[in-house]
Amino acid sequence: MLIGGMMMVEDWKHFLLPYQQAVDELKVKLRGMRKQFQDQSQHSPIEFVTGRVKPVESIQEKMVRRHVQEDRLAQDMQDIAGLRIMCQFVDDIYQVVDILRSRSDINIIEERDYISNVKPSGYRSYHIVIEYPVQLVTGEQKILAEIQVRTLAMNFWATVEHSLNYKYQGEFPVEMAERLKNAAEAAFQLDTEMSEIREEIQEAQTLFSHGRGKGFESATED
Repeated sequence: MLIGGMMMVEDWKHFLLPYQQAVDELKVKLRGMRKQFQDQSQHSPIEFVTGRVKPVESIQEKMVRRHVQEDRLAQDMQDIAGLRIMCQFVDDIYQVVDILRSRSDINIIEERDYISNVKPSGYRSYHIVIEYPVQLVTGEQKILAEIQVRTLAMNFWATVEHSLNYKYQGEFPVEMAERLKNAAEAAFQLDTEMSEIREEIQEAQTLFSHGRGKGFESATED
């Protein structure tokens, strides 16, 4: 039902239900991939997975800002369903992307590499838009979802930048914008340094996960 050209809450709940199902299913599948790597005693390129359905007010705001027509919402807004895959190392990101490309249960529509092609703000992440089939009681419905793959350092920067962007409504003071860009470069330098000692880190994590780090753990707690 439409009133004044805007969907009512009841309709939003019905409209967003398949998106929530898609997010829930994909979180289970992606987290399952991590467990499979661990079961084989291999390094998992996936550190953890989060997901959400965009809030109604955010959808409405973006519809106005991007001039998205209501009857084109499912086709033109790609991030109503959103998932985020966090990785330890930059190379892990591209391994995850390769894994997603090989899956038969998703269809990749678009890829945007903001790591090799960093945004002017300093933002880095790998974005993948997928088409995912959701099985409903009324039949199959294909849902668009966006998956962002990034390192923990990239995610920390992006979370801070998002909060500040909300405060300044996208109009950052020049000094703030420059500081954020410098912070993004520092975060990427951290990722680069961690990649240089990746083998040492993974060996230490393997030792610790097998219980040989218990003495160290208790020592740090005293």
